[in-house]
Amino acid sequence: MGGRRIPESEIKRILGLKEERMVVGYARVSSTTQKDDLERQKQLMADYAEEKGCGEIRMLIDVGSGLNEKRKNFLKLLEMVTERKVSKVVVAYEDRLTWFGFETLNRMFQAFGTAIEVVNHGEKTPQEELVEDLITIVSRFAGKLYGMRPHKYKEVVEGVRKLVG
Repeated sequence: MGGRRIPESEIKRILGLKEERMVVGYARVSSTTQKDDLERQKQLMADYAEEKGCGEIRMLIDVGSGLNEKRKNFLKLLEMVTERKVSKVVVAYEDRLTWFGFETLNRMFQAFGTAIEVVNHGEKTPQEELVEDLITIVSRFAGKLYGMRPHKYKEVVEGVRKLVG
């Protein structure tokens, strides 16, 4: 009661402690067959970091669905942000970080003093984004439902593509 709260950053400033925070690039592909896309993402981020004068960029890479919230390096990124070790996260496209909840994640990162910078915002229409999201959701659930029966999974996904495409 009656106490005052002083931000940690202000204490460090008064004591003359320089806070070293890193810039992290996050890249993700859905499968190991997309190595070319992974390399493109890494190159886009490296070029962007050089252009913006960000210095060295630490890369975190995952192979897995953007709907999977248990991706190893995604979780590592969250931990690093909450520990205030990251000043900026650079991604090639929003959906590489997460399929849904990008704005929520962005606000959470901001609360820890971390900015998210998207290199390519893409030129998709709202309809194209909606169709892509719908196919992703159906693919995810069809994979869980049919598991080891790939022919059934493919039937469901192709049916959705025909319906909405």
